[in-house]
Amino acid sequence: MTHDGKFLPASKKEMEYLGWKQADVIFFSGDAYIDHPAFGTAVIGRVLEKMGLKVAIVPQPNWQDDLRDFRKLGAPKLFFAVNSGVMDSMVNRYTANLRIRSNDAYTPEGRAGARPDRAITVYSQILKKLYPEIPIVIGGIEASLRRFTHYDFWDNALKPSILIDSGADYIVYGQGERPIIALSKYFMANSIGGNTSKEQIYDIPQIAFSVPQDISDKFTENAISLHSYEQCVRDKDKFGANFRVIETESNVLTPKRLLENCGNRTIVVNPPYPTVSTEELDEIYDLPFTRLPHPRYKNKKIPAYEMIKHSINIHRGCFGGCSFCTISAHQGKFIASRSKQSILRELDQITGMPDFKGHISDLGGPAANMYKITGKNTVACAKCKRPSCLFPKICPNLNINHTPLLDLYQAVRQHPKVKKVSVGSGIRYDMFLNSNGFIDETGKRYFETLMDYHVSGRLKVAPEHTSTKVLDSVRKPDFELFVKLKTVFDKLNKQKGYQYQLIPYFISGLPHCSDEDMKQLASIMSKMHYKLEQVQSFTPTPMTLASTIFYTEKDPYTGEKIYIAKSKEKRKKQQEYFF
Repeated sequence: MTHDGKFLPASKKEMEYLGWKQADVIFFSGDAYIDHPAFGTAVIGRVLEKMGLKVAIVPQPNWQDDLRDFRKLGAPKLFFAVNSGVMDSMVNRYTANLRIRSNDAYTPEGRAGARPDRAITVYSQILKKLYPEIPIVIGGIEASLRRFTHYDFWDNALKPSILIDSGADYIVYGQGERPIIALSKYFMANSIGGNTSKEQIYDIPQIAFSVPQDISDKFTENAISLHSYEQCVRDKDKFGANFRVIETESNVLTPKRLLENCGNRTIVVNPPYPTVSTEELDEIYDLPFTRLPHPRYKNKKIPAYEMIKHSINIHRGCFGGCSFCTISAHQGKFIASRSKQSILRELDQITGMPDFKGHISDLGGPAANMYKITGKNTVACAKCKRPSCLFPKICPNLNINHTPLLDLYQAVRQHPKVKKVSVGSGIRYDMFLNSNGFIDETGKRYFETLMDYHVSGRLKVAPEHTSTKVLDSVRKPDFELFVKLKTVFDKLNKQKGYQYQLIPYFISGLPHCSDEDMKQLASIMSKMHYKLEQVQSFTPTPMTLASTIFYTEKDPYTGEKIYIAKSKEKRKKQQEYFF
C-alpha cells in the first residue's frame, strides 16, 4: 500500500484504506495529481476536505477504453468536479501553428496524449451518460474562459458556453474556493433532506448555469442581457459588443449578472465574490499540502512540478490588462496578496524538503512586482472601468510602492537555509521606470535589489513588440521604455561587475502587426545585437480582447478595422522574421 492517508485518495484501495464506502466529491482532472498549492485540483480538494467532506481524485482518466476509470470510484454522494488541469487542454496540446505538441509537462515523464482535446467536455459527457442523476461542477481555466459564447481558434468558429456542449450543471469560474464551498453547502443540505430551494443555489456568486428561457425573467434584476449565441454567429459585431460588456464587467469592483441566450436556454453568469482577503488567502496556503506528486507515480518526473516545487506564489490577480492575456479574466484585476508570515511558513516547508539545495526558484505571481499594490482610494476604484491600471498611463490612484515586496525579499533571503532567491515570474518594468528614469526611490531600490540578489544570470522581460500601434493594441508601453530599461540595466551591470543578460520576449501575429512591423522588429533587434530566443506566435485564446479582434478583425470598442495576419501562411511568415 503506497497510500499513507496524507494524500486525497486516487483509487478504490485508498478509499478503503481510509474506511470510506463512498466519496462526497470526486474530481476528474486532465493533470497528474500533485498535492501542491500551484495546482487547482489539489487546492479545491483540500478546501473541501477542510469542510469535512470526503474528496477523491481521478487524475488523467482513460477516455478511450471501456471507461473503467470513470466507474472505479462509483458515484459521489454530492457531485462530480471536473477540470482540464492547470492549462487549457487545447493550448496544452497544440502549438500556435496548430501542430500537436510532442510532450505534456503535467504528465509523468512529459508523455503526450494523456488527456483529450476539450477535456472538460469529454469528461463531463461521459459522466453524464454513466451517472445522469449526479450534478457536475466544472471549473479551472478551460471552463472559466468559456463561460460565454467564445471564439475557438482550433475550429475557427464561435462556440456556445461550455455548459451547452459539456452538459455540465454548473461552472465555478475564476479562483474557485468560495463558490465551491457555497455549492457544497447547498448539496450537503439537500443530501440530508434539507429544505433548500433551487433559488438558493441560483444566488451563489461566481457560478454560471443554464435555465430554460421561459423562466429567465427571474434573473433580470441588476443584470445585463448580452446578444444571443445565434446572433453572434450571424453578426460578428454583436460578438464584439458582447466582449465589450464582458470585459468591462470583469474589471469593475461591483459587476452585474450577465445573461446570454443559446437555443432554448439562457446562460446565467453570476457576478464574482469580492477580491479574497489576505487572511482568506493565507488560510488556503496553510492547508496540509504534502507538496508532492501522488505516490502512484513512483518517482517518475513530472516536468511542471519539477519547475515549481521550490517556488512560492505571493499574490493573485493582475491589473496590467494586456489584451492577449487571460489572467484578469480568470484571476481578476484586483490584487490579493498573502501575508509575509504565510509566505515564510511556506518557505520553512520548502527548505525542509529532502531535495532542497538552497535555491528558491521563484518568488512571484502573475506579475512578480504587484505584491501588496492596490488603489489609494477604493471609492475611486469602485467607479473605475479601466481594463488596465497601467495603460495608456499609470492610474494616479494606483499606490505603486515596492517597499512591502522589498521587505519580503529581505526576509526570505535571511532564512538560514536559503542561498539564492530567484524571481522567475515576469516583472512589469513600467511600474518603476518611465521615460525620465526611475519613477520613485522605491522603484530604484526595487530594481537594484533585483539585480543584486534575485537575477539568475538572465532577466527576462516582455516588451512584446517594437511597433507603437501594435503595442497600443495590446495595452503595453512604448518600446522606448524597454530601451530605457536596457540602458539602466547595462549601466548597473557594468557598475557592479555583473555578467547578466537582459532577455526580451516578443510575439508575432498580434493585432495590427504587419510584415513591415515584423521587419522593423527584426532590424531593431539586430542593431541592438540581440539573437532572439524568447519568441512566440500569438495564440487567440477565449475571452481576450486580442482573440476577439482576431475573429472580428475590428476593435470592439471603436469599430476600427484592424489588420490581422489570419491565415496559417501569414502567421508563419511573421514568425520567421524572428529568425
